Amino acid sequence: MFWNVICIKALEKLKVASIPIGGCVVLVMSLVLFSPKTLSTRLTILYTNDFHGRYIPIEVAPGSATSQTGDPGGRAISFDRTGKIGGFAYLSTLVQERQAHGPLLLVHGGDTFSDDLLGNLTRGEVVIQLMNALGYDFMALGNHDFDYGLERTQQLQALADFPMRAANILVEATGQPVLGAPVKVMEIADLKVGLLALGYHNTPLTTSRELIRGLSFTSGIEAARPYVQVLRQRADLVIVVSHQGMAVDQVLARQVPGIDVIIGGHSHDWIAPPHQIGGTYLVQALSDGTLVGELVLESEEGHEPQVEAHNYPLWNDKIAADPALVDLIKKWRQLHRPYLEAVIATAIERIDRQYKSQSPFDTLVGDILREETGAEIALLPGVGYGVSLTPGPITREQLYTLLPHPVRMVRAKLIGRQILDILEQSAINLNPRHPLELVGGLIQTSGMSWTVDLDRPRGQRIQNVRIGEASLEPMRSYSVVTHTGMLEGLHRYEAIGQGTEIHRYDRLVVDIVEAWMGRQGQVKAPPGGQIRLISKDRGSAK
Repeated sequence: MFWNVICIKALEKLKVASIPIGGCVVLVMSLVLFSPKTLSTRLTILYTNDFHGRYIPIEVAPGSATSQTGDPGGRAISFDRTGKIGGFAYLSTLVQERQAHGPLLLVHGGDTFSDDLLGNLTRGEVVIQLMNALGYDFMALGNHDFDYGLERTQQLQALADFPMRAANILVEATGQPVLGAPVKVMEIADLKVGLLALGYHNTPLTTSRELIRGLSFTSGIEAARPYVQVLRQRADLVIVVSHQGMAVDQVLARQVPGIDVIIGGHSHDWIAPPHQIGGTYLVQALSDGTLVGELVLESEEGHEPQVEAHNYPLWNDKIAADPALVDLIKKWRQLHRPYLEAVIATAIERIDRQYKSQSPFDTLVGDILREETGAEIALLPGVGYGVSLTPGPITREQLYTLLPHPVRMVRAKLIGRQILDILEQSAINLNPRHPLELVGGLIQTSGMSWTVDLDRPRGQRIQNVRIGEASLEPMRSYSVVTHTGMLEGLHRYEAIGQGTEIHRYDRLVVDIVEAWMGRQGQVKAPPGGQIRLISKDRGSAK
């Protein structure tokens, strides 16, 4: 679609209308792309997604970094070495380098400013100001971009120099997209580039409903249809910036014609080279600011066109930091530095956060909450954000990347049948009938062992459930510890709210974990192997 439009433009400018359209691509790209004066140009599109508030480097290792790298229950994504990676100061250097080579478009795929301690202390402002400094052009709203409530998201939009939008997130009172029109048309390199933003349709299942009161979240696929049709008439290149996850983006590419590129987010995938579905290219750049994706459309007189996509890991020992961004970050940190960098304990080994398999960190949290309350089991959500703890000092801000939300501890009584329903719901979340139903990761448990076989029919996927040393009894009552998010039905875990003897504690889970770590002094990962996941697509993970 895009190349046919460029071909028509070339023929108009070069007055060679007798050349057939179908054989025109090489002619267009080698003779005319973008500029009839120079007959050569370069358009670079840089993209990021899922910062989750991360603005400084993180430390990674093979098989262990962010919440979805090295996860045996998910896609095989892993860094190939140990080192520090990411950070806005390093991203800024790369952006400036690309700007020196020609026209540049910089976009972000959502889940932007929360899930980090300084981000939370400034209620998102630090990340927005850093994005302003880098010159972002456009952003799709992610599900975590409402973590401070709609009013604060509106305030952050007022601070941002770029639109934060989503065609499928509507204000209930007006039926209009939140924060304004979800499209932007830009003139870049003699091209009209049309941008459309899509948010996450299942946001009400991933955040407190109070934070998104007054908003409705609809299908991005259906919302995209009319906008793409209009953009197709107004723009030469149509780009959708999507926070729907790769599985849903693939459906979007198949069902909505006219999209040239989908720049994705939410699923934290490393997509390079691009996936191609029909005439649509799909890309994504992992998470936490560790990568920057680059799509380059390049033409030089006398040469064939080049269309390339790469993901560049921002290894700190391979690229210099931008001094101006280093100073800006120092300015933001200085007022909170003692609180951020306070050492609360020491990790004597790596403690991983995983998403679609048993997570050592979340098992540890469950153990701590059971110790705190005397509950028999703990049930916690599988979440896709967070940076694994590395051996050495654990600072407060490192802990808060893993427990950033103000959820409070809850104790309740559930019968065995309800516990089975919760485990089964987790299996449905991971392997639903349709990609639009995907939500959350594998539920995390403590005090119990169980097997989930995703290849079995619904209702038969959960096996071998044991509480302590005894088999689960369907009608017996068990004491359970969890938190207020789960009590509200996070990730469709509605059975928790149907329990009895529910007691809400006035203590944040993160404060409980921090106090426990402080008392211990040294912390290690708990023994694993309590959850066994079976799937043909993932192999068997223990």
